[in-house]
Amino acid sequence: MIAKIGKGENLYGAISYNQKKIDSENGQVLLLNRIPETLDNTYSTSYLHQCFEPYLSTNIKTEKPVRHISLNPDPADRVSDGQFVKMAQEYMERMGYGKQPYIVFKHTDIERTHIHIVTVCVGLDGKKLPDSYDHPRSMAICRDLEQTYNLIPATEKQRTGNEQVFRPVDYRAGDVKSQMASVVRHLPKYYGYASLGAYNALLSLFNITAEEVKGELQGQPKNGLIYFALNEQGEKASNPFKASLFGKQAGLDELKNQFAQAKEKMKADPVRAVLKSTIEVAMHTATNEADFKKQLLEQGINTVVRRNDEGRIYGMTFIDHESRTVWNGSALGKNLSANVFNDWWNEQAVGQRQETEKATAQNTPSTAEKEEAHALFNFLNKEQPTDDLLIDGLGGLLPEAQGEDYEEQAFANRMKKKKKRKGRQFRAN
Repeated sequence: MIAKIGKGENLYGAISYNQKKIDSENGQVLLLNRIPETLDNTYSTSYLHQCFEPYLSTNIKTEKPVRHISLNPDPADRVSDGQFVKMAQEYMERMGYGKQPYIVFKHTDIERTHIHIVTVCVGLDGKKLPDSYDHPRSMAICRDLEQTYNLIPATEKQRTGNEQVFRPVDYRAGDVKSQMASVVRHLPKYYGYASLGAYNALLSLFNITAEEVKGELQGQPKNGLIYFALNEQGEKASNPFKASLFGKQAGLDELKNQFAQAKEKMKADPVRAVLKSTIEVAMHTATNEADFKKQLLEQGINTVVRRNDEGRIYGMTFIDHESRTVWNGSALGKNLSANVFNDWWNEQAVGQRQETEKATAQNTPSTAEKEEAHALFNFLNKEQPTDDLLIDGLGGLLPEAQGEDYEEQAFANRMKKKKKRKGRQFRAN
């Protein structure tokens, strides 16, 4: 069973997301904890939102008081509603939310029947409930629930404990070739990606980019790849390195074979449905693009956004470090395509959506003072032995250190540089 914990501030959006599943007959309320039931057992978004108001109105300083948790058994598991209720109660009790108000929704819109739990992490005294190392604790609870209810263990890549530690390339440290080799040679062993764009999205986290080159060799067309190191602005900061310097697996022909294999494997990957659901929840609970990306980052998912020089989004890529798979948004679903996000984040559309939600959710509590910022992935603390495998897998990957908008800035800088070169060539002619 896979668990995902989303942290946000938009409670109305979280409840509304689940209510829409019920309205489309793809969901139902399984359990209300410390929330009064109605006579006809039907619930509106406004009613459920009001039930949390006493907790949110006393909030002292927690910036993101909302928790949106999904518990996802394997598609082959047959879990009854009663079992889902018991699992939810045990999970919430052990996570420290047993005395909090929460709602358990069941979703049946995909082959993986699963539950979503909406709650808040502040008590009636306005203080935040302890949530240190919630990720490893959640994983441990899921392993216990799998045994208790005879569920299929979560599908995870085999981890040996001696895996390669990937670190971003620092072009100023010298020996760039060796730095790049330590990433490029070993990355295919751990991550799956189905296109050159997805591969480059992953490489960008390590300050590397790959470019396809075309030419002729003895009168025959020849394609290949060259690699560059990038600086903090996403600009090329090294001489080009031929793919052959890093071994056969780094070349275009071998990568195309990897793309085909990954594409076929990812079609049936159960992670796809969980990732899609997680992204959809973030879309409904995030207040803007930065918040959306931060919410996903806290769940081990990097978001790489590609924009053209006019600022229009033409590519969305999601990198799930737990399953170690890289997905284009359109491959996850039409509602996660670049065009959808471009419209979603349009300034006017965002303003209209926020005004609509504000008008609908009356007496919405104001945002409190910010709590202390979380380090990248709380579960990267090596004192927590329950998550050593994940630590080994992520190694030195610290994309947040590059800035929240690194990918967009990198692309914009490359486009500006390309434009300048074209301008100089035109003047030279």
